[in-house]
Amino acid sequence: MEAHNGQTNEVRKKAFFRPKVLLGVLAALVVVAAVAGGVLFQASKKPSFCATCHIIEPYYNSWKGGDLLAAKHAEAGVDCLDCHHKSTVAKIGEGINYLTGNYENPLKERDFSMEECLSCHKDDFAEAVAATDFGESNPHDSHLGEIECHLCHKMHRQSEVYCAQCHDFSWYKDLDKSWKTELAGS
Repeated sequence: MEAHNGQTNEVRKKAFFRPKVLLGVLAALVVVAAVAGGVLFQASKKPSFCATCHIIEPYYNSWKGGDLLAAKHAEAGVDCLDCHHKSTVAKIGEGINYLTGNYENPLKERDFSMEECLSCHKDDFAEAVAATDFGESNPHDSHLGEIECHLCHKMHRQSEVYCAQCHDFSWYKDLDKSWKTELAGS
């Protein structure tokens, strides 16, 4: 009986290593990997997917609600990937960094360029200049010229009045609680 079982196992091994069987198994694995990758790719487009990494959760929560600009963007229908454009390779790299612990906590603040902000807010900028003329100063029409938006406007952190580093204007008291207005030396 043992010889017969040995022959049966040998026949099974030979059958599995036949090119057609091996190609079929390989093709099935490729299809499963492609479907799983597609599902993961679609899921990664949703903001809640970003929060699956515990280091991203506070940023997701600030987008989901609260007083910060991220929540105001969410109310306007802006999702994470509308600002955080990343290639699939970059996303995979971030996932690997998360899994290996190769990241800073809290994450380094990302400084968006004025061009990135104005790609959506071009029309809003002219309105902002007009709406923020407080008589004694206009933060959007600064004596410094055009300054980068991110110097004041923060998405997932409290925004800061850049002017407050040197000036103490009366309009600071009228800002909502999403703004930090203390002078730098205070």
